[in-house]
Amino acid sequence: MKKALVLGASGFVGRYLVDLLLANPSYEKVTIVVRRDIGLEDPKLKTLIADFESLPKMKEAIEADEVFITLGTTRKKTPDRKNYYQVDHDYPVLATRIARERGASSVFLLTAVGADAGSGTFYLRTKGETERDVIGVGMDHTHIFRPSMILGERTEFRLLERIVIKIWPLAEGLLKLSGLSKYRGISGKDIAKAMVNAASKQSGKVEIYEWKRMKELVG
Repeated sequence: MKKALVLGASGFVGRYLVDLLLANPSYEKVTIVVRRDIGLEDPKLKTLIADFESLPKMKEAIEADEVFITLGTTRKKTPDRKNYYQVDHDYPVLATRIARERGASSVFLLTAVGADAGSGTFYLRTKGETERDVIGVGMDHTHIFRPSMILGERTEFRLLERIVIKIWPLAEGLLKLSGLSKYRGISGKDIAKAMVNAASKQSGKVEIYEWKRMKELVG
């Protein structure tokens, strides 16, 4: 049986991901690193409470065959670009390195459609640089998930996001007809399912999943 490490467990996709891993008989232990207790208890769950920059100090407490990373922030929450980059780039790369040192052979990383290290857009460039540097760690298998609009009810209120989600069905038909399926919306729960299911279908060194491939994994 496998051991999983999750970063981003308190987030929208991360919460679904942890539930799925705990329910999956292929996993004997699920370790999450969170800044505060999220109130989740399970015999298979190990919770490490710390800032992500403290990961090197708790390296010995980490056991993992696979690392799942759904970390991310918003410009509203983190307006300072340096801090934003730290959350979206530095922490995922650091976690991947430490997980590899602790025996992990696979990483599953959530980024975004359009991620490109050469992009002129800060958001997409950051995501692209994260992909590039996580791949550079040299895991046996690197799985990158690039959703567009992430659908579903959040506990956190974001007015603009709720408005976009409400009108998104109108855009779905146009995206489908125009062949731009990679920009179609997908629920946070389905992204989590795709990430877990990808772990049982390991093949290539680097795999990239956009809307179509994620939906195929969900079934």
